Amino acid sequence: MTEPTWKRPAKLFAVATAGLVAALTIAACGSTGGTDNSDVPTAQGGKASGTLNISNWPLYIDGKTISDFEKQTGITVKYNEDVNSNTDFFGKVQPLLSNGDSGGRSILVVTDWMSEKMYNLGFLQNLNPDELTTVFDNIIPSLEDPAFDPGRGYSIPWQSGMTGLVVRTDLAPDIKSVNDLFDPKYKGKVTMLDELRDSAALVMKGDGVDPTEATTEEWLAAVDKVKQAKESGQIRRFTGNDYVQDLAKGDVVAAIGWSGDAIQAQADNPNIEYIQPEQGCILWSDNMSIPVGAPNAPAAYEFMNYVYEPENQAQIVEYVNYISPVAGVKEILTKKDPALANNELIFPSDQFLSKCTNQTSPPGDEAEQKEVENAWLSVVEG
Repeated sequence: MTEPTWKRPAKLFAVATAGLVAALTIAACGSTGGTDNSDVPTAQGGKASGTLNISNWPLYIDGKTISDFEKQTGITVKYNEDVNSNTDFFGKVQPLLSNGDSGGRSILVVTDWMSEKMYNLGFLQNLNPDELTTVFDNIIPSLEDPAFDPGRGYSIPWQSGMTGLVVRTDLAPDIKSVNDLFDPKYKGKVTMLDELRDSAALVMKGDGVDPTEATTEEWLAAVDKVKQAKESGQIRRFTGNDYVQDLAKGDVVAAIGWSGDAIQAQADNPNIEYIQPEQGCILWSDNMSIPVGAPNAPAAYEFMNYVYEPENQAQIVEYVNYISPVAGVKEILTKKDPALANNELIFPSDQFLSKCTNQTSPPGDEAEQKEVENAWLSVVEG
C-alpha cells in the first residue's frame, strides 16, 4: 500500500462531548431518490482468497490495517489511493465500467451521490447481506437505510464527514464564514473543491439559501458567483484532496475542504485547522461498493466485514479522524485516547452540527441537473 503523506499527531486537543449517532442521523437523511435493485446483478460470495484491489481516497486509512488484514486472511491487498475527487475518478473509470470492466478493482470508495449515479448507470453490483453479517451487526443504526440506497443494497459506508473551511489560522485568523473566501485581501490565496455539491452548496449557505431546498436558478446563481470569483483571480484553483499541500506550503490561506484532512495535516503544521463555517457545514458519507466486473467479490466482502469489527475500525478512525459508521468505536477510543473520543470532528455534537445540511444534488430531472453540472464543469475546467 502507498503510505499517506501526513503522519498522525500523537495527541489532539479535547473538545466538547460528541453525539455520533445524532450526527450520522442527520448525515443519512438526504435523498435524491431511491433506486430499484431488481435488475442489477448481485456480487457473489464464497471462500475469500487471492488478491484484492481497492481504490480509495488519500489519507483515508492507517498504516497497519492492510497488513493486519493480509496476515489474518491470507489475502494480498493492492491498495490504491487514486480517488482524488468523485468527478475525476468517475471520468477515469467510466470507459472501463461501461464495458463491464472494473480495471481490476473489487472495491471502490465514492461519495453518496456518486454511488447512486454509478449504480443507476449499472456500474455497481448489488450486495448480498448474508455475506456482510459483521457489517449489518455493527453499522450505526442511522446509516442502515439511507434514502438513496434503502437497506444498503449496494453501498457500505467507509467514513462520514463534514465539508467546511480548512484554514491556515496563522495567516488568516479572521476567516470564519464561507463569505470570507470572497474578501479581496485573500485574492489568489483561496481554493475550492471541484465538487459541485460541496463548494456551490456552501456558497449557497453563505447567501442564506438551504441547498436541500434550492431551486435550479439558485444553484446556477451560486455557480455564477464562483465563476466571477475565479475569473477575477480570487480563487486560486479547484482541487481534490491536494489542497492540503497548498495550505502546508502557505500558497493558500483557506480552502473549502474536508474535516478529517485538517486534523491529519496538523501533524505537520498545527496552524492548519478545520473551521466550522458560521453558516454550517455539508454532511456526507463515502461508501464502499463492488463494481461490475470485480474479479474478487469474496475478498471484498471479507474486507468490508473486517473493517466493521469495532477494534479494527477504531484503529482506522484513530488515524483518519473522520466520523465512523461503526457502533462501539467511541467506547474503545474513550479508553485508549479520551481526546479523540471527545473530538467534535470525529464524534460531533448536535450543537456543532446545528446549522449543517446534508449533501444534495440539484433539483429536477436529469436534464435540469445536467444544466447545473455542466455550468459548474465549465467553471472548474474553463
